[in-house]
This record gives sequence, C-alpha cells and structure tokens, in this order.
Amino acid sequence: MLNTNFEAGETSNSGDFTTANDFRRVMLMRDPDASGSAATATTLRGTKAVLVTSPSGDFTVDEEINQATTGAVGKVVEWDSSNNILYYVQTRFNDHGVDSNGDLTAFSGTNTITGQSSSVTATPSTSTTTVDSVSFTSGYASSEIDADTGDVIYVENRSPITRASDQTENVKLIIEF
Repeated sequence: MLNTNFEAGETSNSGDFTTANDFRRVMLMRDPDASGSAATATTLRGTKAVLVTSPSGDFTVDEEINQATTGAVGKVVEWDSSNNILYYVQTRFNDHGVDSNGDLTAFSGTNTITGQSSSVTATPSTSTTTVDSVSFTSGYASSEIDADTGDVIYVENRSPITRASDQTENVKLIIEF
C-alpha cells in the first residue's frame, strides 16, 4: 500500500510537478537514475526545457513544436511566459522527430522553434544560467530523470486530473504481487 500527496508547494519550489497541464497516469518506478547515478531527490522534473528569447506570443499546452532546421519534434507540457521557459517532451510515437536509426532528434542551437497550432516562434537562448530552479546549458536543460532507466512496477491510467496551484492531490495505491 502506498499513499502520497502532490502538494502545491512542489510546483512553486521546484517546478517538478506542473499545474499548467493535466495528468492522466500515475506510475511507481524502482531505481530510476538521475545524471547517471541513483536518483535520491524527493521530486524530479521529467520534462526537457529550453530558455527562449523574443517569443512572438504564448505557446499552447499540448501543441506540437518543431525545429525545422534540425527536424526535432516535441510536445509542449508547459509554457512559463514570465521566465520564457518552454517545457516539453519528445516521444517516438508515430516516429515523429526520429532519424533513420530511430533515434530522437534533439532540439539544438539557436534554430527557431515553432508552435504548430499557435504559430508562435521563439529563438533558444545561448546562455548558461539557472532560472526558476532549472539549470540551462547553452539555453537547454535535460530532464532530471535519465531516459529508459528504472523499472516500472505499476501504472494506473486515470481520467484527466487538472490541478490548481493551491491544490493537494492525494494518491493511494494498493498493489498486490
């Protein structure tokens, strides 16, 4: 049996659990890695991020973004307009954004990123800095959880849950092996 709370403070202090988008899946993992070794933090950001300059507007949650020059494709998880941080994920679904070897094409350089439904364009920053607890190197930040690490022990798909910034979400799991 497992009981945990997703509390409002987790978004304002670390940015690891967004309230800008809904969630539908709760997962229990064993031994995920962070930066090449065992993860020890209480929360970790699973999205990638890019610090942008001069956006032409606001990106839309769940819209596809791409970088025509590199062929990179992603999906917006959150747009932080006050800090100009675009949080996104990249998946291999339908082979979007993959090269001939099936590897994801990473967003890189100062190549323009375009929102496919909002038509917003933005140029990635070249700075190496920390903004809102996210460390950027040449304008980009990797997710804090290493991809394809850890064992998925349990997955539960739920109806979409939209959180408010002051909301606490209580998750209870009863698992039998």
